[in-house]
Amino acid sequence: MRHWSKFSRSAKIKTAGYLISVVSVVLLAIVSWKNAQKDPVLAVCLFGGAMTSMLGMGLRWWSYEIEEGEKK
Repeated sequence: MRHWSKFSRSAKIKTAGYLISVVSVVLLAIVSWKNAQKDPVLAVCLFGGAMTSMLGMGLRWWSYEIEEGEKK
């Protein structure tokens, strides 16, 4: 993994966007938890949805890092 100072400007913006998206998912999950905890199915769906969303963002960022490495 590259050190932050070696990231291009576009890579820094892309990384910041993914991090903001992760924070957004966490905040929305926190707000939704009060209702979801009343029903086990809703709780599992909320947790699963939040986790898969963050995993997807992580994989997209990782694929970007791999592509950048392959260009070199």
